Amino acid sequence: MNELPEKINEFAEKRRQGFITIKNLKDEGKKVVGVFCAFTPRELISASGAIPVSLCGTSEEPIADAEKHLPRNLCPLIKSSYGFAITQKCPYTYFSDLIVGETTCDGKKKMFEMLGKFKNVHVMQLPQTTKSEDSYKLWKNEMLKLKGKLEEEFGVEITEEKLKNEIKLKNRERKALREFYELGKMTPPPLSGMEILKVLRGSEFTYDKENQIKTVKDMTEEIKKRYDEGERKVSSKAKRILITGCPLGEATDKIINLIEENGGVVVCYENCGGVKNIGFLVDEDIDPIDAITDKYINIACSCMTPNDNRIKLLSELIDDYKIDGVIDVILQACHTYNVETYTIKEFVTKEKNTPYMSIETDYSQTDIGQLKTRIGAFIEML
Repeated sequence: MNELPEKINEFAEKRRQGFITIKNLKDEGKKVVGVFCAFTPRELISASGAIPVSLCGTSEEPIADAEKHLPRNLCPLIKSSYGFAITQKCPYTYFSDLIVGETTCDGKKKMFEMLGKFKNVHVMQLPQTTKSEDSYKLWKNEMLKLKGKLEEEFGVEITEEKLKNEIKLKNRERKALREFYELGKMTPPPLSGMEILKVLRGSEFTYDKENQIKTVKDMTEEIKKRYDEGERKVSSKAKRILITGCPLGEATDKIINLIEENGGVVVCYENCGGVKNIGFLVDEDIDPIDAITDKYINIACSCMTPNDNRIKLLSELIDDYKIDGVIDVILQACHTYNVETYTIKEFVTKEKNTPYMSIETDYSQTDIGQLKTRIGAFIEML
């Protein structure tokens, strides 16, 4: 695999290349289910024979169209997602036979109502705490409701065997990706944070999972081999940064780029799409509905209260990845993550004795100058 950088860049193009793949699969009669969030049980969707695709808006482009219906002071991720839907500029949304959402935050919850006027939307009622037996029962019931919805929509039966098989396949994918992103534990890391992110992001738009698993495993082994042979792409002096907070999209790559242009390297992503989601497996030894209920109710999202799982996870990651500094990325108008910054700052600085900074931003590129100054000063302080 002499063309290793090209392999990584191939993952970066998966989202765009996937447009054609999805159209071809639709032409073959396959069903497509659009999903927005880490709480969506993709194994259940796959067990129905449908293809789960990620819909979250990651671009500033459709926001102006979305603001014709939505308030300006709303999370850019929500506006972008809705804008892509109403303009039909996102093929994934266009080709979705069903869209699954969850009541994670008020903005998404109300946006789903509007989206439901022109798309087939099923909303899962997400309990807001993991500390209650009632919450577990509610979430399990939502799993069963989604199972029934998928069976009804697509005229299929989701058997226990089908669901178990999908759980095993998804776990194998998680293990391969986990082995890849844990390369960031090396000192210095063999990859930049942007390279790691390209692969993690591209995996969301790869539909031949067996081929993806093999490609990621082969790439990980090649990177380790080159590292053992002495190849170093990142300076040993680069400050090791952990990114936490809101989901990251292409529009927020400006933050990772500025970190790595100013003497830092992102070695770990705690956000959705990073360790928070793919770092934890589904139990293969218990009833599959119970297993996915337990997996997906324990995601360390700020919509949960108390969000003790996030504190526990951050504590482990700061130690395991030898973190020099934590950067908390907050999208404008994301109230749950914004309110939580105080708790996270107190924990990171006082209990973990690690420097911390929070960044509030949106999908525009107008704040790059300000971000460069703040990030540069933070890393210089480290």
